[in-house]
Amino acid sequence: MPAAPVQLTLAQARRIWLHAQRLDTATPFGAGPEAVRQAVAHLGYVQIDTINVIERCHHHILFSRIPGYRRADLRQAQSLDKSVFEYWTHALSYVPAQDFAYYLPAMRQHKKAPGRWYEAVTRENLRKVLTLIRQDGPLTIRDIDDDVLVEKDHPWASRKPSKRALQLAFYTGEVTVNERVGMLKSYQLTDRHFGWAQRPKPASQRSITAYVLDRALRAQGLVSMDSICHLDAKRKPGIRRLIEDRVRRGELVPARLTGADSIEHWTHPQALDWRQSEIDGIVHILSPFDPLIIQRKRLQAIFGYEHRFEAYLPREKRVYGYFALPVLIGDEIVAAVDLKTDRAQKNLLVQRWTWVGQGTARRHKRIIEEAMHRFEQFQLEE
Repeated sequence: MPAAPVQLTLAQARRIWLHAQRLDTATPFGAGPEAVRQAVAHLGYVQIDTINVIERCHHHILFSRIPGYRRADLRQAQSLDKSVFEYWTHALSYVPAQDFAYYLPAMRQHKKAPGRWYEAVTRENLRKVLTLIRQDGPLTIRDIDDDVLVEKDHPWASRKPSKRALQLAFYTGEVTVNERVGMLKSYQLTDRHFGWAQRPKPASQRSITAYVLDRALRAQGLVSMDSICHLDAKRKPGIRRLIEDRVRRGELVPARLTGADSIEHWTHPQALDWRQSEIDGIVHILSPFDPLIIQRKRLQAIFGYEHRFEAYLPREKRVYGYFALPVLIGDEIVAAVDLKTDRAQKNLLVQRWTWVGQGTARRHKRIIEEAMHRFEQFQLEE
């Protein structure tokens, strides 16, 4: 007989999710490059984005969980310790190097069927960039100055054929990003970067299904089919079979949320026994690409807050602002602040402030101002 779902209030769901995201503790991962390794390993991925109105989101996401975070910590983790690497999850992300085997099947698929974006990449283009790296070491696109330039076929494309060849070699796993300076990527042969005498064996599809489910449970605490398979719907049938098996074995329990009865959720039984410490005074100014924010429907269902990413909207249609950041206090999102860093004047500018919480902003004024000051210091660090 199927287990009856556990009934959870939205407040309980929020606490479980926040604990899984490690946003309920001041320093959950410690400090330094080791904290970066632990944070990426726990979250499963940290999204990369090019928008730099404020600090780019990969640094911002790590700062939200590592108060003493420095950009050099991520550089060391990627380039020296090699505990994280870049690859595609639902977007380009930092992922744990220990999980490399789970990405190898996708790399092989890219090699087998590169897709229309790479149709223009010739064997000569690919051979050229791989030979340059093999002979001369790590390579950026700026290092290649003998390309015969072509017309762009997309606004985000480059006139250098070598750029798309490097991108293809990245997705097939032949090269990896060994270092970033801002958003300029340096590529190295993957096996050389990691120092492998023998590359890891690709994980089986069965293992990958378990990996995706376990990653979601670890980082979300309470999961739904959509939250596990965010932008990856083809994986749902296999995930559902695995969940049903784990429920039968008592490893997972089904749950229903008050006010969201039509959505199935699951969690580990031990998550229901956990008691959270007081978090009312903990403040986070979050990136719109933070793992807590990026799944908009889930965020609205559990937190009652509909985040709007308005960078691509005309000014007159914006409600929260060009690059609004949710402000989390305890287990409530109370505001959206549109910020911009003026690095020349060493100042953090508040473009727009929208209160979305209960009551008035006055009762939270002091702790929000303190959080804004810490965030400004992080933004303006050299």
